[in-house]
Amino acid sequence: MTGFGAAQAAAKRGAKGATPSVGATLRVEVRAVNHKFLQVKVRLPADLSFLESEVEELVRKRLERGAVQLNVFASGPSGVETVAIDRDALRNYKRELAKLSKELALDGDVKLDTLLGLPGVIGTGVDTGALKQREKEVLALVEEALDALGQMREVEGKALAKDLAKHAGEIEKLTARIEKRMPEVVVAHRDALTKRVQELLGPTHSVQSSDLAREVALLADKLDVSEELSRLESHLSQLATLFKKDGPVGRQLDFLVQEIFRETNTIGSKCSDAPVAHAVVELKTLIERLREQVQNVE
Repeated sequence: MTGFGAAQAAAKRGAKGATPSVGATLRVEVRAVNHKFLQVKVRLPADLSFLESEVEELVRKRLERGAVQLNVFASGPSGVETVAIDRDALRNYKRELAKLSKELALDGDVKLDTLLGLPGVIGTGVDTGALKQREKEVLALVEEALDALGQMREVEGKALAKDLAKHAGEIEKLTARIEKRMPEVVVAHRDALTKRVQELLGPTHSVQSSDLAREVALLADKLDVSEELSRLESHLSQLATLFKKDGPVGRQLDFLVQEIFRETNTIGSKCSDAPVAHAVVELKTLIERLREQVQNVE
């Protein structure tokens, strides 16, 4: 099923998260579209890329099917990076520059801003406490966004269930129509066979009733679709049960629809009767609609 969920919050700074970073926000957006299997794509800021597998696992715990795209956006100062000054390097630079200045008889002291611009004096690091806080915030927002996605998909699911039940009901009516027609099919074929044999033999000969009965019996056996109709009814009954079941049922519905199509196809190939053939065409049309919609079910 399709759906969208989002969650946003102001980012906090420090291990305890007591002081919000001014202008820093985190936002999680998750989108899902129809897909036969579960396909998850996660995009995170560079400093949070290590969370990819954990975020994907959260998605897989919640969803069974769908192409899911989850994006995490971070704006403003992260509060995760720290600045460190290598004081030893700074002293070494100052000492060596002072020696050089003396050797070359240069006047003036080296200024601090000059020293700070030298390689290796200023470095960056990571505030592990702030990073841990950011991790907790992101995972909490992911859960919140997935909750919103689930609510949207639930609303769509209820509407989809009604539509599926409607199509299943129409399939059931057509199946009953075919079942009612089958005795008439045998009679129609018997009459057609009798007429054709009589035309071939001519008016001077008559058809032996025993021979005709044997041929009609063979014909009736060839046209018999009672097993297929019985299995169709069973599949439709299981379909109705799954419509009322809680939890993921998409794969089971997918399998049942395939079986319903197989039985319908067999009925069409076994029974050479115009009304039944028309009903089979209608059935296949409804089953195809059912198949398309079942792809959307979790």
